[in-house]
Amino acid sequence: MRENELRKYQQPSMLENHKEKATRVRYSILLLIFINVVVNYMDRSNISIAAPFLSKDLHLSSVQMGLIFSAFGWAYALLQVPGGWFVDHVKPRVLYAITLGLWSVATLIQGMVRGFGGLFGLRISLGVLEAPAYPTNNRIVTSWFPENERARAIGLYTSGQFVGLAFLTPVLTTIQSAFGWRGLFVVTGLVGIVWAIVWYLFYRDPRDSRRVNKAELKVISDGDGLVDWNKSGKQKSSTGVKELAFVLTKRKLWGIYIGQFCVNSTLWFFLTWFPTYLVEYRHMAFIKAGFLASLPYLAAFIGVIASGYVSDLLVKRGAALGVARKTPIIVGLLLSISIIGANFVEKPSMVILFMTLAFLGNGLASITWVFVSTLAPKNLVGLTGGVFNFIGNIASIVIPIVIGFLVKGGNFAPAIVFIAALGLIGALSYIFLVGKVKRLE
Repeated sequence: MRENELRKYQQPSMLENHKEKATRVRYSILLLIFINVVVNYMDRSNISIAAPFLSKDLHLSSVQMGLIFSAFGWAYALLQVPGGWFVDHVKPRVLYAITLGLWSVATLIQGMVRGFGGLFGLRISLGVLEAPAYPTNNRIVTSWFPENERARAIGLYTSGQFVGLAFLTPVLTTIQSAFGWRGLFVVTGLVGIVWAIVWYLFYRDPRDSRRVNKAELKVISDGDGLVDWNKSGKQKSSTGVKELAFVLTKRKLWGIYIGQFCVNSTLWFFLTWFPTYLVEYRHMAFIKAGFLASLPYLAAFIGVIASGYVSDLLVKRGAALGVARKTPIIVGLLLSISIIGANFVEKPSMVILFMTLAFLGNGLASITWVFVSTLAPKNLVGLTGGVFNFIGNIASIVIPIVIGFLVKGGNFAPAIVFIAALGLIGALSYIFLVGKVKRLE
């Protein structure tokens, strides 16, 4: 009798035999990142909505507006490497809450400026505070998602920049019509402050989350997700000269750096000069331009969602990782060259058609962060992401200023040719420089 009872207790229980079903907390985390990106790009791009009226009220020339548009980029690009260091050492819950809250305050104060100097300084502060945002997004996705889901995850959160611009552009133009350009900055700043609080209350890293179970953690870790980032020093990054030299001397990394500059060049045209192009150079009514301007952003949203799903589907079906990841990016960069068609048409509908095709291509090419997750050494993901975003966001400095000079004579056609040429360079970079896709050691 005693032996039978002993054997009974030695046998695994039904609960132990039952395989635990993995939770899906990572998808709710993805929603939080998505909203972060919407807020991020709303605060970057509201200046483009305000620009036609702001420039008149503050008596700013096209060259001065080019400098205003680029001010964000100077600080944002230069602080990407320090931002990458913070991402490797400060938990996203804290880092995002502080930076998001402060950049939203800077956005709000833009509604109170009286001249070029004040606006220029506030745009620089916005760039400083947003600098860690995208490296943080990449760290979170690398921690929460396995490799075979990562392109979709990056595509979905990246789509936030286009969704926000597509659906918020008409809303922001309406707010500006009702409250003026100063009211536009105040409203968007208040939205960001509230969201910073929500982020801090709800986000946790994988090992800190009470909602995630062991089965989901296993799914992530078995799929090369870094659930133990910064645990016991395993993923801590040293950002000395040796490590920086490493990420600056690899050909395949330079392939994605140059490609990112070219992808961002098209993006920053749309984030800065596009509404002004429609209103002042194509003579569209402001409200009409606001609604028409949303169409390219909507196309870009469709492009980035499709890109992530197609790329991950190719991986699951056994395609080489390089083919699966590169194809949508190269196709998208080549499609972005179609922007040049706007130089040869007069009808507003045709202008918008070519702009929409170009931004659809930009959306397809916008899963480029997947290469940081895939190529970077595991202990240098943050640093690699910082360098990647630094070089990519040099476009946020160069593009607004160069366009400001190119259109000084009243002709926008050379600026359009310039953007198209960069699309071609980006495609060639991915074709010839990136090479075989595998993690660097």
